[in-house]
Amino acid sequence: MAILDILEFPDPRLRTRAQPVAEVTDATRALLADMFETMYAAPGIGLAATQVNIQQRLLVIDVSENRSEPLVFINPEVTVLDPELGEYDEGCLSVPGFYETVQRPQRISVTALDADGETFTRELQGLLAICLQHEIDHLDGKLFVDYLTPLKRQRIRRKLEKEHRRQA
Repeated sequence: MAILDILEFPDPRLRTRAQPVAEVTDATRALLADMFETMYAAPGIGLAATQVNIQQRLLVIDVSENRSEPLVFINPEVTVLDPELGEYDEGCLSVPGFYETVQRPQRISVTALDADGETFTRELQGLLAICLQHEIDHLDGKLFVDYLTPLKRQRIRRKLEKEHRRQA
């Protein structure tokens, strides 16, 4: 396993729309293992392949306190079960150090493939539903800062660009 480099906003590669996974292979499972290792090391609760510059529709999540509930979603498709929106303070490994309130549906259903290539459908709510929607946004080339006002988004962009220049 390996820890992968996480792209950071405003890297344009984060805006790439991921392609569906045609077949779940041993290489796919190895990538998923690397993504879990990367996510846990960051530390985070979700990671989409596009965040590590892999343009495939797969993501990993573990919202448990003790990292004991790893979940894999390959080619996820979401259906909103309740249109009522909830407000959540979201952060992102690709937008380090920033947390902002975002509104999202609180109850969803997802159909996806697991690490064995088997289709499953599951109803989600609360943090897990929010995290999944956040990660699927990444697969579509969207970031949580896109839900913010242009002024807030620009402020975050400038601070991160300044930090990147300082580190260079």
